Amino acid sequence: MSGHNSISDAYIQDLITSAVNNVCSTMVRKEATFIRRLEARDFRVSAQEAHFFGCVGFRGQINGLVHLCIPDNFAQHAASVILGMKPDEMMMQGEDMVGDVIGEITNMTVGNFKNALCDMGYSCKLTIPRVVRGINPNMEILQSSRRHIFHFDCHKESLVADIQLVGG
Repeated sequence: MSGHNSISDAYIQDLITSAVNNVCSTMVRKEATFIRRLEARDFRVSAQEAHFFGCVGFRGQINGLVHLCIPDNFAQHAASVILGMKPDEMMMQGEDMVGDVIGEITNMTVGNFKNALCDMGYSCKLTIPRVVRGINPNMEILQSSRRHIFHFDCHKESLVADIQLVGG
């Protein structure tokens, strides 16, 4: 195994597109459409709107992190669909419950991505999901990582997956 550099950018895009679409279509009952790849310098979150940031890492023969950046509106919608609640009921439950749902969405998405890496021979295990909500929070950036940032549309809302790969 020659490391994460032997995995092509196009293949990483295919893996995360499949993972995001699988989770969105299964859990939120909406298709996710790949829009475009972003460069790190172009990845900016709106300073006017709060977002949920879910993060799950993986460690083993290949190491990395995946951040999902999800706007509040989409997070609320996803949580209400997944929990079978009306939007106003969801809002009454508070931010923590929405955060729990985003943690699970992130865990499932990164789990799909990690399983594909394992199928390629890169054995690794997931870390516990972390979720923060805020306006443009500082995201963890792994030193010497190869970053892949992908923009998706799901239910007319943006979703961004920021993948960082190291080691291998």
